[in-house]
Formats: sequence, C-alpha cells, structure tokens
Amino acid sequence: MASYEDCVAGPLEGHVERREALLKLERVTQSFRMNNGVELVVLKELDLEIIDIKFKPQIVSLLGPSGSGKTTALRIIAGLDKPKFGQVLIGDGEQGSLRRVRAGDVGVVFQRYPLFDDLRVVDNLVEPAVRIGKMSRKEALDQALQYLDRFNLVRQGYSWPVQLSGGQRQRVAILQQLITGKKFIVLDEPFSGLDPISVSNAIQLISEIAHQHTLNTFIIVTHDVSAALLISDHVYLLGRERDEKGNPLPGARVVKVYDLIAEGIAYRDNMEDLPRYRELYKQICRKDFPLL
Repeated sequence: MASYEDCVAGPLEGHVERREALLKLERVTQSFRMNNGVELVVLKELDLEIIDIKFKPQIVSLLGPSGSGKTTALRIIAGLDKPKFGQVLIGDGEQGSLRRVRAGDVGVVFQRYPLFDDLRVVDNLVEPAVRIGKMSRKEALDQALQYLDRFNLVRQGYSWPVQLSGGQRQRVAILQQLITGKKFIVLDEPFSGLDPISVSNAIQLISEIAHQHTLNTFIIVTHDVSAALLISDHVYLLGRERDEKGNPLPGARVVKVYDLIAEGIAYRDNMEDLPRYRELYKQICRKDFPLL
C-alpha cells in the first residue's frame, strides 16, 4: 500500500484524497434453512466498499433497524461465517492487493465487551499481544502500559475485569484488538443501552483510538442514527428493498450510502449544530427507516 502518514485531527479542508479499497463485500448473500424447510434469506447481494482516506482512519457505520441483518453481516465481515454466495475481500498490506478475509483478520468487539475474567486488566492486553500478535512478553507489557496510560486506565491496570465500569471495559476490549496488530475492527452496537453522556464519551473514545493509525478501519454496527452520523465518515444503510406494491423483498442489502465527507459534516465537533446534520437525521428517521 502507499506510504502512510500521521492522522490529523479535525475536519479535512480542501480536496480529500481517497486511495485504494481496504475492504470490499461483493454480492454477499446469506440464508438459513428454517425448521419448516423454508429458506430464510437474510442478506441478498450485499455490496460495500471502504476506501482509504489520506490523513484519516476509516470509521464507517452499518446502520439499520433490528432484524435488518446487521449481525449476520458482522459475522461474515469478520470471517466468522461464510456466505452462501459472494465474498469479502480485505487489504493484505501490499499496494492495491486484496484477498479473501479469514477468521482472525478482523477484530470483533461484541456488545457486552467480553474479557478474560481470570486475568487482570493489563494481562488482558499482554496475553493476546504475545499469543496472537507474536510480541515478546516485555514488548507486550511495554505496549500495554502505554495504551493504559494513553487511555486513562493506569489505575485499573492491575484490577480484575469485574471491577471495571462499562466504559472502561469497552476501552480495554477495543485495545485488546489493537494490541494484536489488527487494523480492521467491527464493533457490535457500542452505544446500546447508554445514556446521552455515555454515548458522547463512547464516540470520542472510539474516534480517539481509531486515530492511532491511518489504516485503522472501524466498522460500527448500530441502529442508533444520531451516533452513526456523529462518528462516521460514511454511513451504509442496510435494509430490504420493496416491490412495486410496497412489499419488502427477501434479503437485506445496502440501500443507501451517506458520504459525510462530501456532505461537509464529517470530523466536526459541532456536527449536531449543523443544519445538514439535522436534515440527514430527520431524513433517515422519518423517511428511510420506516421503509426498511
């Protein structure tokens, strides 16, 4: 891939350089056979492409209501399940080169932030770094302590996971993926059940962690319209298309893409005050979601 520079804070001014694709879903279709023998089509010819953005990490949201196939898509993107048809391609570190995704390529932070409860917080980072990231134990400990310091977890480093707050568990769970060297991370409903202040804190945290490297590619799976707009550079709306009579067709796909960079609202701290943000929020909530 091209040479990579440090991430810059704040909005990108002027021309935004978009480089090669980092991840692609091509005609991904998934179905499951029910007990009555009927084939339930969950995803149908789902296409999605995430492009490298110069000076920025990639933070995109896969947005859709409950039952729209988001979890199924998450598992396929992460290589945990194979689709019935189609493929997921991922950057392998060489310029412009993509290959099929394999289990372990993409880190997954599930909704309840599972950690190793029998290991102290610092060892929740050290052990994956050693076993998966192939670091020496000293290198892993040094990196873990740097992360704990950088993200305000030093005091919790030698605590047990059960002693952490929800926000602290979320931080550790994301760092656990990063310390193994993963650049692709999927977060499953990271804002679910949070109050508005906690949602704002989670958005800030995820953005700050993503900005550690320009190749970091975070995929947020969520039904929270506001959070998706606030954190993302692109929002992919997942849902089912309808026939001429208005009946939903089998299988969800990306029915709409919101390019928030082109809209001029990505990366802005005051996004909620911008008229275009309010317009998009109303459009998705009042027009798009009811049709999915």
